[in-house]
Amino acid sequence: MRLVQLSRHILDFPSPEAALREPNGLLALGGDLSPARLMLAYRRGIFPWYSPGDPILWWSPDPRAVLDPREFHVSRSFRRFLNHTNFRVTLNHDFAGVIDGCASQREEGTWITPEVSVAWQQLHQLGHAHSVEVWQDDRLVGGLYGVALGALFCGESMFSRRENASKTALFHFCRYFLARGGCLIDCQVLNAHTASLGAKEIPRSLYLRLLENLYPQQPDLRCWLPQTLLPCRI
Repeated sequence: MRLVQLSRHILDFPSPEAALREPNGLLALGGDLSPARLMLAYRRGIFPWYSPGDPILWWSPDPRAVLDPREFHVSRSFRRFLNHTNFRVTLNHDFAGVIDGCASQREEGTWITPEVSVAWQQLHQLGHAHSVEVWQDDRLVGGLYGVALGALFCGESMFSRRENASKTALFHFCRYFLARGGCLIDCQVLNAHTASLGAKEIPRSLYLRLLENLYPQQPDLRCWLPQTLLPCRI
């Protein structure tokens, strides 16, 4: 297996099965972040991630981390928090604010450069990318964003400026997405935080089959309209 150099002028990707084992899932480099290329990548189970100053790197790891919205883990303490919080949760009210929050939260640096932010905001304007916002006293305190592929949502990043803010965003999104025909959330690579929320690893081959099945299953057409997500007491 070898790393493939992408052309900036041709939209194409090698098969995810050609990805390197070490580093796990690295498939190709180069190309650009045009909406067409980004959507082609996600449609094929590939996503970009790279450090500022480096070429664009494209990944399809094996195994893949996913979250079934029905299996979001609610601890006792988080249940108590949900039943007493004054957070307000919205959908697609401030995509740019969520991108900025995700970019600024990581103290060790972030791959969400201005170039990446612009690319994702273009996807949002085209109706492919969406955000969930958490507000407290009309201040944005947390959220998440990602791209929708039918009944699959590919989560990209989330942030918190208050305790449990990003967890609240994901909890409400799971309930909302499930109620409107959503089936699966892609978490890309498992970490301790997403594992604690119920995410698990599956073989890449299974993820790609699920992607093929879920992509044609479009949720309710009103699913992505800007709106306030109703509080959920559990």
